[in-house]
Amino acid sequence: MDLKNFEKPEYFVNRELSWLKFDERVLSEARDKSLPLFERLKFLSITSSNLDEFYMVRVASLKDQVHAGYTKTDLAGLTPKEQLKEISAQTHEIVQQQYSTLNRSLLPALEKAGFHLVTDVADLTKEQAEFVDRYFEDNVYPVLTPMAMDSSRPFPLVRNKTLNIGALISRKDKKKGKENLVFATVQVPSVLPRVVIIPSKKSEETTVILLEEIIRRNIKSLFLSNDVVCAHPYRIMRNADLTIDEDEAEDLLVEIKKQLKKRQWGEVIRLEIEEKMDPRLLKVLEQEFAIKEEDLFRINGPLDLTMLMKVYGQEGYDQYKAPKHVPAPVVEFMDEHVNIFDVIRNKDVFLHHPYMSFDPVVNFIRQASKDPDVLAIKQTLYRVSGNSPIISALANAAENGKQVSVLVELKARFDEENNIVWAQKLEKAGCHVIYGLVGLKTHSKITLVVRREETGIRRYVHLATGNYNDSTAKLYTDCGIFTCDERFGEDATAVFNMLSGYSEPKHWNKLIVAPIWMKDRFLKLIEREADYASKGIPAEITAKMNSLCDPVIMSALYYASSCGVKINLLVRGICCLKVGIPGVSENIHVRSIVGDFLEHSRIFCFVNGGSPEIYMGSADWMPRNLDRRVEIVFPVEDEDIKAELLHILDVEFKDNVKAHILGADGKYVKQDKRGKVLVNSQMEFCREADEKVEKKKRQADSRRTFVPAEPVQED
Repeated sequence: MDLKNFEKPEYFVNRELSWLKFDERVLSEARDKSLPLFERLKFLSITSSNLDEFYMVRVASLKDQVHAGYTKTDLAGLTPKEQLKEISAQTHEIVQQQYSTLNRSLLPALEKAGFHLVTDVADLTKEQAEFVDRYFEDNVYPVLTPMAMDSSRPFPLVRNKTLNIGALISRKDKKKGKENLVFATVQVPSVLPRVVIIPSKKSEETTVILLEEIIRRNIKSLFLSNDVVCAHPYRIMRNADLTIDEDEAEDLLVEIKKQLKKRQWGEVIRLEIEEKMDPRLLKVLEQEFAIKEEDLFRINGPLDLTMLMKVYGQEGYDQYKAPKHVPAPVVEFMDEHVNIFDVIRNKDVFLHHPYMSFDPVVNFIRQASKDPDVLAIKQTLYRVSGNSPIISALANAAENGKQVSVLVELKARFDEENNIVWAQKLEKAGCHVIYGLVGLKTHSKITLVVRREETGIRRYVHLATGNYNDSTAKLYTDCGIFTCDERFGEDATAVFNMLSGYSEPKHWNKLIVAPIWMKDRFLKLIEREADYASKGIPAEITAKMNSLCDPVIMSALYYASSCGVKINLLVRGICCLKVGIPGVSENIHVRSIVGDFLEHSRIFCFVNGGSPEIYMGSADWMPRNLDRRVEIVFPVEDEDIKAELLHILDVEFKDNVKAHILGADGKYVKQDKRGKVLVNSQMEFCREADEKVEKKKRQADSRRTFVPAEPVQED
């Protein structure tokens, strides 16, 4: 498979600019007037949260490259400096669209719905003003710590992502008899609610004001006997990309704790200010933070729109929200009296979250922790919830004498502190805790339970596309299977031996493991489809993932397309591949679904001359997943589960409500739905999951109500 003709820079899109296109798709949901009002608020909040992380990690990394004099171009032919220039232009446009959506559409709609967000304290009634001032005195003032800058006080540390109010204070110089302007700042305390409910003009309405506006209204009480010339909110973003030399770190736990503290001191890479900020105050901030114009964002509205999630959470506005989805029980586990291991031993079980409940995964660990026949539990943990039932079950298992081995990935970005806490809790309970392999993140999702049974030792395995996080399992779409197939069990044992020691298997029965074996396997599967197409045999690849940016994989897809392979890609986020290039990607179709749930599952289907092979797993087609992480992709062997996955892909490629289609011009657009039957894949899966449960209940009821006829007695 000669890929040289498919590696030209003009065939690819820059990774960062492609990500910005994804955030624009999320923003388009906030701008969609057909959605419930509060759902639009949620999407606007998500765009802001996304942008924060993008700057702290991706933009920060590019700035590090520029500082280091790195000038090598990316796959699309752009240098780091060129990327930053384009990112700045597009990001400023996105932010402008965010606040245009907020000010022109969402705030007026909220007013009509009886929800008032006070953006100007001059609009407060006398009663509201008195309430706000009293709230400040009783709740806010005792928490605040104003910090001034002068010859004896250096510029204070302003923490990453915190909201602050900068002020210029006029102080009299008694010796020289003139006024001096002094800079002062106060952090808006994150320990207090940012959205504060105040009395409304009408009892059936809700009025709120933001905490920074309460502080700004009363800021003079922080600087008594001085005049406050101006006061404006501002917010900074720092470089939060951890750089850890694992070869030099004697203790990874200690090194990561040390690096986490440095996040608060990282280089300032973005400054958000109120649009009407006094130029004299802005000049101080620009000088102290060494901010250039391209990294300055003048905001026409409240800073940090993630606070809209707090607005979304307000009670009493259910008519403006989508009905809350309750995951359906997994039908195979609906009989509470049946042992979970008996169910898995009978047949492989498929899980589709959040349409199906995550409870069986938690119960799998819980039952294993109590079952006297279970000898060992082994699991990888990448991100877990704040009060994880899985962590508790693992700790209980160790206390019950089970052999418990857990790989906790300390380098899971922005979950490092959380994972350190869990790792230490598990160690105290008696678990063997592994902190991953040097230089690699362990991103695979696998659990192994070893059980002694009448026929001997049996291994039960759970494999998944998503994290062992019971909270995100209600929000992310993921797939998983339970199996006790011995081939998977042997491979699972080999995976954990590889993670805990230096054991590298000579071969794998079923699992495909990165970083050593996975990319080559995918390339061979793609090449096989290309060979079929070259021989005139129908060939097709259908793949669903979060991101696609591996240059070799994309070049292989171009090659396959040029051979006549029909390629359907469902890529939620980054997609650096272009469609519609004559002779290169004319057979490639790309779509992205942005819906109520975050699309997170990875499914890969190769038609294989009429005998389809389907794989699921934790890996996207990205260099970091294929080359720098421990990932697992596994084949789906059960014919019923295969059919289920083919159905899932079919419905998602029929989605004409939430799907955005990538065009040859590089733009994503939604389909024209006029005259068509509407297909919202996520809502369809919710309906199907509920129908399966109802069908199971009807079957159970019919068995209970059926009374066999009395046998006829012979004379």
